[in-house]
Amino acid sequence: MWMKTIIRYEYAIIFLFILIVMYLVNREIGSKAIEGTLKNILELIKLVPPVFVLLGLMDIWIPNEKMIKFMGVNSGFKGCILAFLLGSFSAGPLYAAFPVGAMLLRKGSTIKNVMLFTGAWACTKVPMILIEISSLGIKFTITRLIVEIIGIIIVAHIIERSLSKKGTK
Repeated sequence: MWMKTIIRYEYAIIFLFILIVMYLVNREIGSKAIEGTLKNILELIKLVPPVFVLLGLMDIWIPNEKMIKFMGVNSGFKGCILAFLLGSFSAGPLYAAFPVGAMLLRKGSTIKNVMLFTGAWACTKVPMILIEISSLGIKFTITRLIVEIIGIIIVAHIIERSLSKKGTK
């Protein structure tokens, strides 16, 4: 029983051990590392429950047929645009996008649309674009957006093709 628990949480145990060693070697750096770790854990505790409540509600409220229609295999270009817009207008850190992406897959969305969604969430959030324009300028922002949108589309296609080939073999 203990061995299963240790194996299940091996990375957390290793990380805890590293924090302890850091603290023993250099108390100042170790204290800062522990403080940062605790801040991150508290942020996760605040964010994860609402995300999972919203996911549960979406899972109940959005029928699979609707998801398949709008973001499934036959959704085409409209599904890609919808996935991209959903990601661009989402709020929260990137790690909140992954459970949403998993729910989209369960509901019948294509892997390409999920990749477009997570890519847009990571790179093209509208509020962040507005801040970027004010601090770095519109020319830089538009250039970055064009490059990243092209990159997101290419990566989504490559991943979909490579996964679909593996599934047929």
